Amino acid sequence: MAGILAWFWNERFWLPHNVTWADLQSTEEAAFPQAEDLYLAFPLAFCIFMIRLLFERFIAKPCALGLKVQANGPQKAQPNAILEKVFTAITKHPDEKRLEGLSKQLDWDVRSIQRWFRQRRNQEKPSTLRKFCESMWRFTFYLYIFTYGVRFLKKTPWLWNTRQCWSGYPYQPLMPDLHYYYIVELSFYWSLMFSQFIDVKRKDFGIMFTHHIVAVTLITFSYVTNLTRVGTLILCLHDVADIVLEAAKMANYCKCQKLSDLLFLTFAVVFIVSRLGIYPLWILNTTLFELYEALGNFPALWVFNVLLIVLQILHCFWSYLIIKAAYKAISKGKAGKWNPLQVAKDARSDVESSSDEEETVPRSKAPHSAIATNGTSGANGTNGYLTGATCSEEH
Repeated sequence: MAGILAWFWNERFWLPHNVTWADLQSTEEAAFPQAEDLYLAFPLAFCIFMIRLLFERFIAKPCALGLKVQANGPQKAQPNAILEKVFTAITKHPDEKRLEGLSKQLDWDVRSIQRWFRQRRNQEKPSTLRKFCESMWRFTFYLYIFTYGVRFLKKTPWLWNTRQCWSGYPYQPLMPDLHYYYIVELSFYWSLMFSQFIDVKRKDFGIMFTHHIVAVTLITFSYVTNLTRVGTLILCLHDVADIVLEAAKMANYCKCQKLSDLLFLTFAVVFIVSRLGIYPLWILNTTLFELYEALGNFPALWVFNVLLIVLQILHCFWSYLIIKAAYKAISKGKAGKWNPLQVAKDARSDVESSSDEEETVPRSKAPHSAIATNGTSGANGTNGYLTGATCSEEH
């Protein structure tokens, strides 16, 4: 095992020429980042998760109820043993042929069976109350950590001159504020990595999971190799848009439509400016060019830059979806109500609408039983950056 670790942490791969791990050992005069520090992230991630549960239960939920956020989930489907068996054992999305067969077997019309399956699928979706609590937690954390990051960075020289990120490397002492900032951010991303499997499921689960893996990898390796100065800039830049996004979703869940629209537009502008403007011109410029000029070429430099470019690709993809959603919202607004968080066929909607699939099959019989149409439609966007765009995937 020791041999594998020694091979993995080869100095000639991770560090510039003439720099060794011994140069990054803490001394009495100065402390430097140590790989052992990262173990703190795991218990802290668990603590953050527990704080989240308490926050959602005792702070977010009372706030949601005070704002009259809908506490009940979608309407439940009428109990039916035959349809339930098909739903659980065969398919949650019966095709036209199966719908016709069930219609004859139950003496229901096809639209009623479609409605039953839609309501049954929606039963497994989270309530608006749960989504509000999740968004409020994320909003609170992002606001706190962004405020902390800004207060810390405004006192540093590398905020105003990115060449200072590499000045004196590797002999850049680890400041307590920087250490705290890094470990809390890493712990939060670890908590997201695990809670994503029990959180509200979104259609961009895979994309967000990729984002979290890249983020954890970058934070970890930049800390171990003491490339933390540029890391703090990246962390702070990425938090600002998330604050506005979660605020927009909370306003949407509270049915404050004008506020939601305003916040969505603000989020779109902040996201595109920060991720497509500032990030490449400020961050990628210093890691691709200024870092090379200051420290020369070494293999890990390209690993970091590849991961940073992967982030930029995700930024471009999300920006495309945001612009697409805004265009749909504006187009829809010409004829009626503008709701950018509830664009038709919302790519990340938790509750299915009642019209799309019903129109695909004509009525075959009069309804045999009264099954109410589920009139709830929701936009969410908890994990990622899109709250309204077309996507063919299903949860």
